[in-house]
Amino acid sequence: MRVNAPNPGIARLVGISIDCVDPAALGDFYREVSGWDVSYADDDVVVLGAGAIRLGLQRVADHRPPVWPGPDKQLHLDFAVSDLDHAEQRLLALGATKPEFQPGGDRWRVYLDPTGHPFCLSTSGA
Repeated sequence: MRVNAPNPGIARLVGISIDCVDPAALGDFYREVSGWDVSYADDDVVVLGAGAIRLGLQRVADHRPPVWPGPDKQLHLDFAVSDLDHAEQRLLALGATKPEFQPGGDRWRVYLDPTGHPFCLSTSGA
């Protein structure tokens, strides 16, 4: 694949959905992390953001979170921050956890949201 090659694409990405048991609680977590407002909510779905890409949290009754590190990690979100240590303190206070296995060295850090989904923070792109 060529980088930056012109390609009109077939479709435009408008959202990413994360399965969970409690969309309201996970929505609160990611609302604090991203700063995005709730644009839609019902008992089974919470949608954050109203821009080009939205983040959806959807109820799945028998949801089993991924295990980090492990082969069943299906996807993860990447967030840019200006200060990793400050962001880490805030994330841990919100209920995120920092697993022992950290493959990014000083370049990025892996965290788990309150339901076990991995996500990363880096200063790249901040």
